[in-house]
This record gives sequence, C-alpha cells and structure tokens, in this order.
Amino acid sequence: MENEQRKMDRFDWTLAFLLFLFFVVSCLAISSAQTTSPYEVNFVKQQIFWYVIGSIIIAGCMLFEPEQYKKLSWYLYGFGILLLLFLKIAPETIAPYTNGVKSWFRFGGVSFQPSEFMKIFMILAMGRLIVDHHQKYLMKTLKTDFLLFAKIALTALVPLALVLVQPDLGTGLVLMAITAGILLVSGISWKIIIPMFLSVGLIGAGIIYVMIQFPEYLKAHIPDYQFKRIYSWLDPYSYPTKEGFNLISAMQAIGSGEITGKGYLDREVNVPENHTDFIFTVIGEEYGFIGASIVIILYFLLIFHIIRTALETNSHFNAYVCAGIISMTAFHVFENIGMSIQLLPITGIPLPFISYGGSSLMGNMFAMGIIFSIRYYHRNYMFATEDEEE
Repeated sequence: MENEQRKMDRFDWTLAFLLFLFFVVSCLAISSAQTTSPYEVNFVKQQIFWYVIGSIIIAGCMLFEPEQYKKLSWYLYGFGILLLLFLKIAPETIAPYTNGVKSWFRFGGVSFQPSEFMKIFMILAMGRLIVDHHQKYLMKTLKTDFLLFAKIALTALVPLALVLVQPDLGTGLVLMAITAGILLVSGISWKIIIPMFLSVGLIGAGIIYVMIQFPEYLKAHIPDYQFKRIYSWLDPYSYPTKEGFNLISAMQAIGSGEITGKGYLDREVNVPENHTDFIFTVIGEEYGFIGASIVIILYFLLIFHIIRTALETNSHFNAYVCAGIISMTAFHVFENIGMSIQLLPITGIPLPFISYGGSSLMGNMFAMGIIFSIRYYHRNYMFATEDEEE
C-alpha cells in the first residue's frame, strides 16, 4: 500500500492537469470550428480519440526510465531518418503529395507524419551526444567546443535536409529552433555561440531586406507559389482573394473578438483551416483578448513546469532533453500565434495540444511522456548533495 502511495506521489499531477486543460480548450475550439463548413468527419470525436491514444503513449513512455531513452536515442534517431528517406522514395499510393508537399504516409484512412516524431528522436540523440562528448573531453577548450558544435550541427543537418526537400519549411524551422535551444545549454563557450547566432541573425535580416527591396529579383529566382506565399505575408491585401485570404481572415477574426469575445459558436469571420493551423483565430474571436491570454498563460505554465523539471533532475541528459522539448513547444506556439497576426509568415505549424491532428498530437504527447518519465524516476536536484539525494 505504501509503495502504491509512493508511486502516486511521484506521478506528475501538475502536468496531467495542464494537459487536461488543453484537452478541454481543444475540444471547445474544434467543436466551434467544424461548424464553419459541412465536414463529413466529426473532428471533436476524432480529437478525443487521439487524446486517448496520446494518453496511452504517455503511459507507455512511463514504463521506460530516462536512462533507457538515453541508450535507445541513436537507434530512434536512425529509425526516424530511415522513415524520412523511405517517405522520399515511397510511391504516391502511400505517400501522396498534398499542396505540393510530400510529408505524410497514408494507409487507408490513417495519416502519419514521420517528421513529428523525428523532432523528439533528434532531441534524444542530441542529449546523448552532448553527455558523451563531455564525458570524453573532461578538459574543456575552444577546440573541443567547436567539435561539439560541429557534432550537434551535423545531427540536425541530416533530418533538416530530408524535411526541406519535401518541402516542409515549417518543420525545418522547428528543427532549427530545437537545435538553437539545445546549443544554448550544451556548455559550448559563448565565444562560439554568440558569433554563430549573430551570423544567423544577419543572414535572416539580409534575406528579409532582399524580400522587401528586390521583389522582382526573388520572383525570377524562386518558384511562383513560394513568391506569393512570402509576399502574401508582407502585403496580404495585394492577394486578397487567394494567397492572402487566410491571413486577412485570421486577423479580422482575432481583431473582431476585442476584449471579451463574441461567445461560443458566435463567429462571423470564415477562416479556412480554422480547426487545424488557424485554431487560435477561433479562440481569439469567440473569447477575445481575455480568452487568448488565458491560453497563452497555459503555455507559459507548461514551459515553466518543464524548466522546473530540468532544474530538479539529477541527470544532464534529462536536462538537455527538457531544453529541446521547451524549444520545440515554445517555437510551435510563437510561430502559430505569430502567423495568425502577421508577425510571422504562414508555415503550417499547428498549435500544440489544441489544433486538430493526430500526428502532431501524438508527437507532442510522446514528448510529454518523456517529461512524465523524467519526473517519475528523477526527483532530485542536479546539484544536490548525496544526503539530499537519499
């Protein structure tokens, strides 16, 4: 009996409660969104089903200790790479193109996006890589730090290249965000990190400058659909009936919600795909600034909880994995909300735990399952004394 009570005490009830709140928000938003068009599928029932499967995934993840994830990390990474390679060469009968992108397997009525799981596999592999590097090179120098930087970059480059050739820019950006987050906590000298980050920032600023100042040059050197996607973000009102329609509708929906919103099911703006990528527009229109702020606060609480987990664990591997999951989740939220208000370009990144979608939810629940495992098996502070650990 005492052993069962101890297990219950070690279970992460805070994280479970946060996920339950996301489940409620997701079902409310999706149930309203699906009234926009006469869909044949009941998205709420489907989302409930995926949450049930996600809960089973979390339970399965808790059967494994973090040390076992560490041992399996490179095998999972290799498996993920093989899936992405197979996706590239697979026939269209099982891997069809959707809007010019080949990123899904389809078996009957079931769809599966391997890149959603590749994110987690890459996080685990990077965590293992950094731990092994620091154990091998006890004397830290700029040379060893450069070597670690190169290892991390190469680990990210392989899945990044396979994702970009699909082409899936959104997932590519997520992989880069994960890599950046892990680099920041990897122990690499700031003499390397700061110049690298500044270089990336300057390149990004240069690209934006070229987009604004030389549109005709870009139009001649990139595919037409990419050109329209870029400039429908910079100036959506120049493409009001096609490429810019989604963004214009999204901003109108969120703006019309004002402070308190219009109320459940009381929407007036028709936003395409508002049950998936643009789910935040439903929240903004129906529940206003207050409702949207509550959702953002929920994400802050989730990220804060994972930060606490990273600080309380007695394993550096666990801390690196937490950093990767934090980076992934934070970027997902920032990009999804940002693209709905024209802060960032539209990339097709879903809102974690709220947008409708099986693969996205399964990937996020897999990540949370690892956090549950870390909290369950490692409850001590990284810098605790031996007495405190006992």
